[in-house]
Amino acid sequence: MPNAASLKLLPSLAALMAGGLLTLSLAPFDHWWCSLLSLGLFAWLLAPGRGAAVATGKSTFWLALCYGLGLFGTGGSWVYVSITDFGNSSPLLGVLLTGGFVAIMAVLFALPFAFLARFRAHPASFALAFAALWFASEWFRTWMFTGFPWLFAGYGHIHTWLAGWAPVLSVYGIGLLLAFSAAVFALLARRAFESWTSPGTISLLVTAVLLWPAGLLLSKIEWTRADGETLTVGLVQANIPQEKKWLPEFRGETIKRYQVASEELNRQGVDVVIWPEAALPLLYHHAPNLMQALQDNAQATGTDLITGILYDTEQDLRPVVHNSAAVFGSEQQLYHKRHLVPFGEYVPLEDWIRGTIQFFNLPTSFIRPGPEGQPPLQAGNLSWAPLICYEIVYPQLVAKSSGDAQVLLTLSNDAWFGRSIGPLQHMQMAQMRALETGRYLVRGTNTGVTAIVAPDGHILKQLPQFERATLTGKVEARSGFTPFMVVGVWAMVALATLMLAVAALLQRRPDSGAEAVFAREVTD
Repeated sequence: MPNAASLKLLPSLAALMAGGLLTLSLAPFDHWWCSLLSLGLFAWLLAPGRGAAVATGKSTFWLALCYGLGLFGTGGSWVYVSITDFGNSSPLLGVLLTGGFVAIMAVLFALPFAFLARFRAHPASFALAFAALWFASEWFRTWMFTGFPWLFAGYGHIHTWLAGWAPVLSVYGIGLLLAFSAAVFALLARRAFESWTSPGTISLLVTAVLLWPAGLLLSKIEWTRADGETLTVGLVQANIPQEKKWLPEFRGETIKRYQVASEELNRQGVDVVIWPEAALPLLYHHAPNLMQALQDNAQATGTDLITGILYDTEQDLRPVVHNSAAVFGSEQQLYHKRHLVPFGEYVPLEDWIRGTIQFFNLPTSFIRPGPEGQPPLQAGNLSWAPLICYEIVYPQLVAKSSGDAQVLLTLSNDAWFGRSIGPLQHMQMAQMRALETGRYLVRGTNTGVTAIVAPDGHILKQLPQFERATLTGKVEARSGFTPFMVVGVWAMVALATLMLAVAALLQRRPDSGAEAVFAREVTD
């Protein structure tokens, strides 16, 4: 017979495993059903019903913490690669820093679920609260400590029926609806319903099931419209090794790769050539002759060039460097990245920790953010919403930036992630942004994934990772607004708040069946 200690350990291990299952639903694994199984198992561990333990705030927080450790320990494993392979840290330090990161993210994930124990006297109360708190957990991670909006459950559903909800409720909404369905199924498994034929039970079941075909119907709606303008873009994937990128002796080879590839694209008659994030390993004003040559060539060929570059300027009489996108051609323009990556582009608590270890002194960790309200870039007679690397993972930022733009453009250098699962997760998140805004998305990277994405989130063309190559394809101008672009994340906040309010009301006035369930739960 199992002893008491093992009985307490089993739910923790089950929660840990459930968190790992969610990673399998995301890129590069793409087993979407694992997300339903993952959330279903998690909800089952927390749900009231036959055989369930009496829950407290501490116990629900602990199980959620175990789930978060499983999720971020597997899905965020690429952090170790960035720290050790490109942050010049020892394996031991890499393990410690990665472990600290996973622990912090797991705590942030778990915090909202400490309140779930208050919503277990009524099955509908539990289902509503579980879904609302799941949203709260994902939303908090978007902005807490500058934000890390990674590993959201909705990303595994770009190609399922739930994808139809993305232009309406965004990836947040897909996660909320998925969590609601999972909670209802978990309540069934727990036999938490006193009567299977009661109106309340039937309503819950019907709602949980109909959310999926409703998404299929929504996917038939074309929220944005074609503007009639179509152009051909050419993307250069130069495949510059990260360990050589900033070496002065490799600078000439880097520039040569981009110029040779661009000459070939010009001969093919593309309208716009795109180079990735920080393609040129130098500061804008430190190479005036090269900048002028790029402008002259763009005008001579009639082909606009968009490239990532580090742009040096002054602010309050102090030197400042931005991670920027520059347009050369009919009109020279600049965009400065607004949302920076901690440690990669700036060092939090810089005066205290810079220089303590080499990881806190990376070659680009001196970047400063650009201003809000920057206009779209104009190239090839189209307006582009520029998002540099990390910015593409923020749903609200992209939705806000794309209203006046006809195409989404994201430039990235995912060489920092090596051959881990990180770049493929990053690509999947970019696909969701195209789906949420109903626009074509063009993604230019150094080592991959370089791709063109349709407004429905499907990849039209892409290059293999870690190959030196070019990609050409057509993009169509789109205009109009999806519902999510209009209402933003605050509609989701309002929906989750309403769900919690209804759950609290049901909690105060449980029906006799729910009271029987709760009583049975205490005595079992």
